[in-house]
Amino acid sequence: MGPNETSPLTPLAQEALDALASTTQPGGELTYEQAYAVLAEKEDLERPTAEDIIERLYNKGHLYEVEGKLRLTDYGSK
Repeated sequence: MGPNETSPLTPLAQEALDALASTTQPGGELTYEQAYAVLAEKEDLERPTAEDIIERLYNKGHLYEVEGKLRLTDYGSK
């Protein structure tokens, strides 16, 4: 893997990202609590797992934070 490449998401992380994207309008945002609730409802993830997935998505640049709320990074615009 080259220096500018990122590792692909795990299937669970991709499903979580898809679930978050399906509940957020382009340019929209979610609180952390809303994001955890979406993952609990749509992906049946318990809180510790949801927190871990959110952190991974954030660290890989799929999510970013603005004033304590989460936004998706140009999801699906490619």
